[in-house]
Amino acid sequence: MAEFMVVCSVRRMTRRSVVNLVCLGNRAVSLMYGTSPRPLHTTICNTSSQPKTGFKPEKVAVVTKTTRYEFEQQRYRYSGLSEEDLKQLLRMKGSSYSGLLERHNIHTSNVEHIVKSLRKEGIEVRVVKRGEYDKEVVRWADAIISAGGDGTMLLVASKVLSKDKPVVGVNTDPERSEGHLCLPVRYTHAFPEALEKLRRGEFRWLWRQRIRLHLEGTGINPTPVDLHEQQLSLEQHNQAHRITTMDSQRRTGTLHESFSKPSLLPIRSLNEIFIGESLSSRASYYEISVDDGPWEKQKSSGLSICTGTGSKAWSYNINKLDGQSVEEVLKIGKAQTGLEIPLNPEFIEKVTEQYNDSLVFSPEDRRLLFSVREPIVNRVFSSGQQRGFANKVCVRSRCWDACMVVDGGTSFEFNDGAIATISMSDEDQLRTVVLEN
Repeated sequence: MAEFMVVCSVRRMTRRSVVNLVCLGNRAVSLMYGTSPRPLHTTICNTSSQPKTGFKPEKVAVVTKTTRYEFEQQRYRYSGLSEEDLKQLLRMKGSSYSGLLERHNIHTSNVEHIVKSLRKEGIEVRVVKRGEYDKEVVRWADAIISAGGDGTMLLVASKVLSKDKPVVGVNTDPERSEGHLCLPVRYTHAFPEALEKLRRGEFRWLWRQRIRLHLEGTGINPTPVDLHEQQLSLEQHNQAHRITTMDSQRRTGTLHESFSKPSLLPIRSLNEIFIGESLSSRASYYEISVDDGPWEKQKSSGLSICTGTGSKAWSYNINKLDGQSVEEVLKIGKAQTGLEIPLNPEFIEKVTEQYNDSLVFSPEDRRLLFSVREPIVNRVFSSGQQRGFANKVCVRSRCWDACMVVDGGTSFEFNDGAIATISMSDEDQLRTVVLEN
């Protein structure tokens, strides 16, 4: 039965699918004979710049994450519950009160270590919680330190609009957080050494490209819902958008605000933009134009548009292949082409890793990578390219209850009539620090 299904799948394959399989087979043969296959894309990036002198800011804002322990405390304190009640509720949910408290204390201790190290160097420090982080804090600081994980780093970066203001990430709980965007883990406990290297100029600047958003059309409310401090259910999320819409209507005195010209939103995306219906089981309906090309009607599970920095994050997991899929494709490619492709586990793993590695590109690359999630293709809807590079992507919403989410933390309404223009500008680069281990 399985063999019959494979044969049927091969018969249904389009000409493009066969070409793709042959290409994958050629790449596999290149691997087999030890030659380097042609990459799926060419990375275009700037050379990371060495600082001419050491870097020692006078004023630093340290933005700290909200730990799970703090979140649970705040959540139940509003209900008038005691600490003992909190312990019992966490126990009922299968969570450990002592475990949450331990992680909280580790984070707090590492934040204190950062702050003491900065002040010892004569640097003025302002410590702010994520919820207190705003434009005034950004304006005040010469540099900003994100004290948390990648999520905190994304929040910090989103409000820094100037490319002249450095942002440094420090992972305050390395055992529980990956921290791709942070300094190497050892500097969490050896932060004075990191400061000394900055002072001596023993580092390099990494200019991470970011996405800017222009919004236009009808029925638009450019006021965002901040998801960073809230764990919202779908209904709570929709209610938050309704509240911001009503607030906007009271301020403007209009039922539906309309922008005849594109309006630049005051936020930049370091990882990715995602557009789709709030209810994930509902298909997202929209029109898309890539690099001013023709508009194409699409239905899918949503659209992701990422930077080189974000190519290691959600976009990577959307597009990566597992070993089982690679093996099945290579079997079909072998049958179609007659190539002698080995199908042992070591070779399958090598092909899988090389394909997945090709999905990652430089944070300094000036291109966007768009990915259509699970496109629906029929006589009405098409998907000319499921994934590709672009300099600009325009999306017109035909959705009922959709959002445009920036870095998983800031949500904008994006319903029927809204148009987003997604692009990059060198003005929006984020200045970050690279320290070697």
